[in-house]
Amino acid sequence: MSPRSRTLDTRARHHTAFQGRGPALLADTYGRVATDLRVSLTDRCNLRCTYCMPEQGLQWLAKPDLLTDEEIVRLVRIAVERLGITEVRFTGGEPLLRPGLTAILTEAAALTPRPRLSLTTNGIGLARTASALREAGLDRVNVSLDTLRPEVFKTLTRRDRHHDVLAGLRAAHEAGLTPVKVNAVLMPGLNDDEAPELLDWALAHAYELRFIEQMPLDAQHGWQRSGMITAEDILVSLRRRFTLTPEGERERGSAPAERWLVDGGPGRVGVIASVTRPFCAACDRTRLTADGQIRTCLFATEETDLRAALRGGAGDAELAALWSKAMWGKKAGSGLDDPSFLQPERPMSAIGG
Repeated sequence: MSPRSRTLDTRARHHTAFQGRGPALLADTYGRVATDLRVSLTDRCNLRCTYCMPEQGLQWLAKPDLLTDEEIVRLVRIAVERLGITEVRFTGGEPLLRPGLTAILTEAAALTPRPRLSLTTNGIGLARTASALREAGLDRVNVSLDTLRPEVFKTLTRRDRHHDVLAGLRAAHEAGLTPVKVNAVLMPGLNDDEAPELLDWALAHAYELRFIEQMPLDAQHGWQRSGMITAEDILVSLRRRFTLTPEGERERGSAPAERWLVDGGPGRVGVIASVTRPFCAACDRTRLTADGQIRTCLFATEETDLRAALRGGAGDAELAALWSKAMWGKKAGSGLDDPSFLQPERPMSAIGG
């Protein structure tokens, strides 16, 4: 048997293990195993970022369509106890808008084995909740901030809340939600000149900065590759001020960000180049939407409905089997480089980051 065949045979045996003969893994036919779960808690957001949604917002999910707190906790428990998930990231929309967030975190932190818990947020409301989130079991946060200029922030987000995000970042750092990571998207004609300024600021505050290429996940379907600020554009801009050394000794593994030491370290900067430098071959993520759908990829066009099975009385083993089957069919890549690529119908706010 060839090495490739042995790998697939091993994954196949893991795939059938959920039938009662042992713990199942979220393996696929390409030898990847998902250990990182992204859970969207809501599709709602209190910003209107131009690269995400129209100014008037979107038609939000109705409350009965959303998973309840108890349903989320149950599915996270199944993922951790039965399917080998070790990291859980709570996302949105804006997850701080979820009333039951603290209770969900408390339940997730009590699981055995305990998963590492993180949160991706726009930072609004973080100043008043950071300490409580830390006490509930949250380990760290990713905060989205695309600019240091309040007027540009207002243009990008259509809200005058720049000061609230900065206050949220400070509170997260003081609460020990570290490393505090800052996610920035650069847009042509708005903040595309801010990369060095953002990095200088992040280093001064001990935040870890991540630049993210704009992805085709906007509700307006207005994304165009030709107008995107690429990873190479960002690196060229940064190198005009900083010396960047690839973090070669650290195995990137499934981490989405390529990282560089800044001026010899210890400061670092990362670039997540989902479009121009895809990292699908090492992907270890599985996604659960706020309405209970499993997505094998951020750019997937198909979903598996766990909510219907859950509300139909399915047991834990059956839910684990559905989840495992969905991941077994995960495609080799996102398809972004394929001329026939079709943008998912759901925008980022409805999928979860």
